[in-house]
Amino acid sequence: MLALRAGRAFDGEHSLAGPVTVITENGTIKAVEQGHPDVPGAEVVDLGTATVLPGLIDTHVHLCADSENGALDRVPGFSAEQLDAVIADSLARQLRAGVTTVRDLGDHQWAVIEQRGRHVQRILGSGPPITSSRGHCWSMGGEVCGDEELRQAVRVRAERGVDVVKIMASGGFATPGSAVGECQFTEHELRVVVEEAHAHGLPVTAHAHSLAAALRAVAAGVDGLEHLSCLTDRGMQVPDDLVDALVEADIAVCHTLGITQEPPPFMIEAWDKIGMSYAGKVSMAGMMYDRGVRTVAGTDGGIASGKPHGAIAFSVVDLVKGGVPNAGALASATSQAAKACGVPKGMLKPGWDADIIAVQGDPMRDISALHHVTTVVIGGQIVTTTLPSDRPE
Repeated sequence: MLALRAGRAFDGEHSLAGPVTVITENGTIKAVEQGHPDVPGAEVVDLGTATVLPGLIDTHVHLCADSENGALDRVPGFSAEQLDAVIADSLARQLRAGVTTVRDLGDHQWAVIEQRGRHVQRILGSGPPITSSRGHCWSMGGEVCGDEELRQAVRVRAERGVDVVKIMASGGFATPGSAVGECQFTEHELRVVVEEAHAHGLPVTAHAHSLAAALRAVAAGVDGLEHLSCLTDRGMQVPDDLVDALVEADIAVCHTLGITQEPPPFMIEAWDKIGMSYAGKVSMAGMMYDRGVRTVAGTDGGIASGKPHGAIAFSVVDLVKGGVPNAGALASATSQAAKACGVPKGMLKPGWDADIIAVQGDPMRDISALHHVTTVVIGGQIVTTTLPSDRPE
């Protein structure tokens, strides 16, 4: 048993006035008590004035990517040993940021799927994303063409035990020759993937930068959307019918916010050419949340120096900058993220997994407190103590 005494708590949905004590036993939360009661037989850890909250969940990472510019380009050239080292370093960075569960959406040749269970965090994964011939991230091993190959790709992923099926509905920035504003699959092809995945009990999330790709994915019945930049030939456009459809279908949207430094000039130039801006994405996320769209936090972690692993706090802070209330932004990285990932985490309530972090300050008052993680507990065991200076700058 473990008893964590803290100044206050956020339970995944609401703030709890302190002092509080979170009691864990056999890897699950046993109780959340007001005050600091005696807990016979428990190891008592006094966290002082810190705030305790559920371990953070980053719903969109690339563990094979090394957090430097050109990361995805380098992945195919890594040896097995180098790839193992990159994955281990990626997870260490995430752990220091208070991330106790990651969802990998860009595996290279099943490297991440094969490593689940070897690391302290819970790793969820899609395997190589399904993409078109020479489409976005084709080098990861997920190229397909035609209905039967699409169905077979889903079957292979189900056999390998993936947690989610990811499909590249549009092109992406990181693949030469891939047009970010164009669709890679028809609505029919997307529906083939959704129907096959659902038949195997698997959710589907779609990479969709273009508005056309997002509309096709929603019509096909996907469970989640990644990026959702809503790009058109007139820049970023968000029609009311898209927002209404997202709300009605309860589709989880990860806007992949969170940057730790200004994008490199070539990226800003590419954004300018297609009428995209980071400030626009931040504002769009806030507007969609306000309209009732289910929002989950994710960073695209690892793909560049401004998108390193361990940047989840930056993603949550950006949601607040976009107008999301602090409680909603915190829920996006805890209870809402857990719901989207289908795991019993993200809440400080009896019976839930005892993945817990402590931060200095009160994130309900100042969301930047998420940058100051001091303690990480996974499965009821204290696994790390982190200095604020360790966070990405």
